[in-house]
Amino acid sequence: MPGQLGPHPPTGVPPRPRRRPSTAVVVGAGGSALAIVTALTVLITLMAQGTGASSEGAQQPLAGGEDLSAFYSRQLDDRPVEPDFDLDEHPAFGTATPDPIDCDVPRLDTSSDASWEEFTTEVGDCLNEMWKPRFEELGIRTPGPTFGVTNEKPRQAPAEKGVVLAFYKPDEKTITVVLPNVNEMAEFIPDGSQESVWAALLGHEYGHHVQQVTAIISRSVAAESGASESVRLESLRRTELQAECFAGVAMRGLGAFDDSEIKEVNELLNSGGDLPTHGKSINRRQWYTAGTTGDTLESCNTFGAPASRVG
Repeated sequence: MPGQLGPHPPTGVPPRPRRRPSTAVVVGAGGSALAIVTALTVLITLMAQGTGASSEGAQQPLAGGEDLSAFYSRQLDDRPVEPDFDLDEHPAFGTATPDPIDCDVPRLDTSSDASWEEFTTEVGDCLNEMWKPRFEELGIRTPGPTFGVTNEKPRQAPAEKGVVLAFYKPDEKTITVVLPNVNEMAEFIPDGSQESVWAALLGHEYGHHVQQVTAIISRSVAAESGASESVRLESLRRTELQAECFAGVAMRGLGAFDDSEIKEVNELLNSGGDLPTHGKSINRRQWYTAGTTGDTLESCNTFGAPASRVG
């Protein structure tokens, strides 16, 4: 493996008990550039979905259900009811993947904070535009997340090794890119691939937003209650692999990258080692590809997949 795993902050909302390590990578001082690039997949999947990567307290969950429109207040100020669906038969899976849009992805100068902010905001706006019709079909009346950057590294417990590239705060509906950490990794990405790689980062993080507003995260956490460590790890892998599938959905849906660029992202991000929290390299590649080719969100139904596909 190109990196060393360390404890991972608890996932999104409600926060998972601090009982399991989550993924982080510490790149060895003597590691090659190739090793660091192949380790990037671990860092990208670290994108904290909640408080573990932030300095704030526990977040409150949104929830959904079989008739999702029944669980969202028009004013968005009433606490929704508990979800009632089986994860492998979530109603969202019957929805078509987002139609491609024409996203004008800006050029990214990784040496410029202003360029990072413009890139993050513009791609974020495109992701909101891309997913909005599907949320409306599901009756989800909640604003899309806003996007931004920070020069402040998220506070982590001393035992939590590795770095956070971006994090999603469900209560505020924000996705934030951590500039010191992405700039370090950007040095090992080919110049012509910067925009596609970091768009995939945002697409994966947005996938956690999709899981949040459809109550997939809260339901998966509830299903883990009282389960063995192996069962909890498998549930976490299903969650992360689904987000990687949603990254593939985003890469196709943004309409800004050709087939060769979309494929290259998969090789750059998902050719690293096998990870107990994020699955085998081959499975990460397969789920990303499923997102780029599927006609419905059923293509990203990791919760209905056999264990061999989420190992």
